[in-house]
Formats: sequence, structure tokens, C-alpha cells
Amino acid sequence: MPTRLTGWSAAILAMLVTLALVAGELTDAGQRRWWAARPLTTDTVAGLLVLLITVLVVNQLLSRRQSRQRAHAIAAQAAIMMAQAARSAKAASSLLDGSGDRDAASDGFRTYMMMLLTGAPVLMDDPVARRFLEHSQYLGGVMGRALAAADRSADGAAVTSAGIDDAVRQMRDAAAPLLRQLTPAIRDSVQRIGQTAEE
Repeated sequence: MPTRLTGWSAAILAMLVTLALVAGELTDAGQRRWWAARPLTTDTVAGLLVLLITVLVVNQLLSRRQSRQRAHAIAAQAAIMMAQAARSAKAASSLLDGSGDRDAASDGFRTYMMMLLTGAPVLMDDPVARRFLEHSQYLGGVMGRALAAADRSADGAAVTSAGIDDAVRQMRDAAAPLLRQLTPAIRDSVQRIGQTAEE
């Protein structure tokens, strides 16, 4: 944000300097004669000011466009991670309640953790995305502890999936602001993928 404001401030300052020079030339005969007596200086200053304003404004517009595209990439990454989290959490919860398969839960957990590792660099820079990443990592830790506890319970003692459900809920809440960047059609398809994984 500060960089964006600095860029717009520089563009506005360059425009104000240009307007001040134009106003001075229109209102002050001495200044008008001075610029008229030095055509190379006049052309150079005018060209540099126009170039400066153009570069600053175009740079800000491109920066804004890149920021919007980056927000869409982050939202898409979050949506993909949410879908895998739903599948992995469902497999882990099924294992904990005794109806699931250990291999399926392990594979889902491993895939989720790999997605988390590869997606982390994309999510680090933005504070909202970083909050989502923290909740995603927390879910990974909860699932890892739950799977380890399921392995340790030799007699089949019940290990509840309430912690997993709570971590998934927190992750969904953290993902909500990111997913708003996506179009409604993409959001609906991601929700359908997550619902299919939970069924």
C-alpha cells in the first residue's frame, strides 16, 4: 500500500509542477520570454515532464492490474487448498470414527501437506492470505496429531474428530475474504468440490 500511495503521489506532484509551469507562463510575461528565449531547454523540460507523468501513471495502472491478478491467483490457490483440505479432513475423520481407511487418510494428508508446502510462498506476502496460511498449517498439525493418535490407539479407543472439524471451520473463515476475489461461478464450483469431498 505505501508503495502504491508513493507512486500516485509522485504522479500528482509531477502534474502539479507541470500545471504550475503552464500557469506561470500564461500569467507572467517575463517567464514567457525566458522560456521563449531558450527553446531547447523548453522542449527538454516539457518532454521530460510529459514522459515522467506518463511513466508514473502507466506504472501505477500496471501495478494495480498486477495486484488484481495476484489476488486472483492467491484466491485460486486458497480454493484449491480448501478443496483438498475438505477431502483430507473427511478421510481423517472417517478413520477416527472407525469407518475409514488408514491408507486413504495418509494419502489425503500427504497430498494436503504437499499442497501447503508448494502454496506457502504465494500466500506469504499478503496479510489476509498469510492468516489463511496459518489456519491451513494449523489444520495440517491437527490432522497429523489425529492420525498419529489413531495409530497409537491399538485397542481402537475413540479419538474424536472435533478438533479437525473446528480447524476446518477456522480455515474456511480465513479463506472467505480470499474467495470473494473469485467469480461466483468459480466459487460455486469450488464449493461443489468441497461438498462432494465431504459426502
